[in-house]
Amino acid sequence: MEKYALISVSNKSNVVILAKELIFLHYKIIATGNTFKLLQQNQIDCTEIKDFTQFPEIFSGRVKTLHPKIFGGILMRRENESDQKEAEQNKIAPVDIVCVNLYPFPQAVNRNDFSLEEKIENIDIGGPSLIRASAKNYSHVSVLTDPSQYNDFILELKSGQVSLQTRKRLAYEAFAYTSFYDTLIANFFENEFGCEKAAIRLNYKSSFNLRYGENPHQKGYLFGNFENYFNVLHGKELSYNNIIDLSAAVELAGELEKKACVIIKHTNPCGAAIGKNVLDSFERALSCDPVSAFGGIVVFNEEVDEETANKLNEIFLEIVAAPNFSEMAMNILIGKKNRRIVQMKNTIDKDELEIRSVPGGLLVQEKDNSKFDEAAIRLVTAKNYSEEELEDLKFAWAVCKHTKSNAIVFVKNKKIIGVGAGQMSRVDSAKIASSKAKHNGHELSGAVAASDAFFPFADGLLEIISHGITAVIQPGGSVRDDEIILAADQNNISMVFTGIRNFKH
Repeated sequence: MEKYALISVSNKSNVVILAKELIFLHYKIIATGNTFKLLQQNQIDCTEIKDFTQFPEIFSGRVKTLHPKIFGGILMRRENESDQKEAEQNKIAPVDIVCVNLYPFPQAVNRNDFSLEEKIENIDIGGPSLIRASAKNYSHVSVLTDPSQYNDFILELKSGQVSLQTRKRLAYEAFAYTSFYDTLIANFFENEFGCEKAAIRLNYKSSFNLRYGENPHQKGYLFGNFENYFNVLHGKELSYNNIIDLSAAVELAGELEKKACVIIKHTNPCGAAIGKNVLDSFERALSCDPVSAFGGIVVFNEEVDEETANKLNEIFLEIVAAPNFSEMAMNILIGKKNRRIVQMKNTIDKDELEIRSVPGGLLVQEKDNSKFDEAAIRLVTAKNYSEEELEDLKFAWAVCKHTKSNAIVFVKNKKIIGVGAGQMSRVDSAKIASSKAKHNGHELSGAVAASDAFFPFADGLLEIISHGITAVIQPGGSVRDDEIILAADQNNISMVFTGIRNFKH
């Protein structure tokens, strides 16, 4: 009996080698359009699909593989007498190998130079059908969807027979491939046509296994395209906690002016500053809380130079990240064997949804893309703020937005000098922030403060005022706002309301 293999690929890597091996193993090859032309150019004997089906490609190639002689040959159950009889009656030959990969919709969907029509034309129809049919009939059909599979498959085929276990694995990989493809299409249509989000479709390919999760007894994995955003230039592999902290640091650094440095420990900022240059910004950020900075994540939003690299080497840090590093800086930084040096390749996508697992489902929300809007803030006290205080209030607001609730942040001269984070009481956060500042030798008098949410009572504000803070930024919105404003006025400080709460749990 003649043996047939169908080849129809968009990614033509190594397909000529595959086809030659199949010919050597006495398979007859059926191929579509451009695949057929490529094989012919390489003197490989094959039959174009329209000649095999005796039905032409129509509608500019939109329909070419959707034919009973093709799908019958793939789906027929070889051991089923009724199927065998029908195949003979309809002159359908079994197709035992199907090699298909799909139109490049994953690439086309992100191209700004492609029109909607061009993107739609890159949605494959026949290909997914061929793959799904082959995977469904894995008992008899081997389906190849990626050039990386070809070599091992041919080696096994040459040994005499492709095992059932291999066909099962190929079938699983095939369904995973079409599932990923369909997820991209569904999400594209949903976004393009402004449809209400009826489902969350998550389909991230495995990147690599982590050494462990949050703790050594937990397994950890990374999925998706993390490498599109970060390039590890040196050091040990990133851990689960490294990745979470790095993401938090980069998001905050992206909100600050140039020449900013952010130091993160356990997702909270323990240092952040804007300086005259990169070295100055690091020294100022480090001075906020040098003890907490030990073993932290340091992120810059400008290139790291030689002088800064030498200073970074004076303290143990898990990660140093920046858009670029000078050649001399890299030579210095790689002297620390285990420390990770990470290049930030792209800005983080602000349109991505934030997703958390909960028992029985997922919590989903938009990213907090709120911005400080000077025109929208409202002065609620008799005393106005100075221009210098406004600059510090803006800086404090940005840092506070990236600090775990309840968050209180003290800032002076575009440098945080005290942080209270993750407390059950806003008063406790204020006390911790002031205690940290004093412990590290910072003068609180004349500093400003930010709160991520309103003060439910005046006690939190009074705690802040007691340390010499002269201006406060907060969302407002408490039923006791009048009481809070009165406390501010009685203590001669300025206070502005933003109308924007920035809880971070």
